[in-house]
Amino acid sequence: MKKIAAFFIALFAISISFAQGKPEGLFLNAKAPEFKLKDQSGAEVSLRDLRKKGPVVVMFYRGYWCPYCNRQLRQFQDSLNMITEKGATLVAITPEMAGGVSKTVEKTGAVFPILSDVDMKMAKAYQVGFEVDERTLERYKKGAVDLLENNGQKGKAYLPVPAVYIVNKEGSIVYRYFNDDYKKRVSVREILNEIR
Repeated sequence: MKKIAAFFIALFAISISFAQGKPEGLFLNAKAPEFKLKDQSGAEVSLRDLRKKGPVVVMFYRGYWCPYCNRQLRQFQDSLNMITEKGATLVAITPEMAGGVSKTVEKTGAVFPILSDVDMKMAKAYQVGFEVDERTLERYKKGAVDLLENNGQKGKAYLPVPAVYIVNKEGSIVYRYFNDDYKKRVSVREILNEIR
């Protein structure tokens, strides 16, 4: 009986240690980490400056090679006027270098700022970044993309959970969508309903 109890305690401890490694994202009312990143045209974009104009929709996406990301970015581009009419600004953040960002723009027609977060500082600050396991890394390399090369990363590859936040003028997170299933995405309608 003691061995069975010890087994379950050990199993529980292992599951907790794995769970702690998964990103959870920032929660409501948290202070949004400030960023200053370059967009697709090389211009520097700052959250502080964007907040002065109104709420900011901050979207994290994986890369040009992700069909779910491209679909979501196209949907937001198609609805961009509705977002800006509510006084909000939309930005997307990716770990891709400039070449990948250009491919994203080409595939989605995005005219809103797409920001390159090559070192994953913002993905980590917003607690959406995670390490890609070797098996997945190899599968991507055989199929769509070499993540290390595309994202300018060395040794280990990292991606963001495709999360979306709304940051108010004061810099607080007033909405979050966080789902580590990259196939599930928030709708434009939900974001529009949450912009205040």
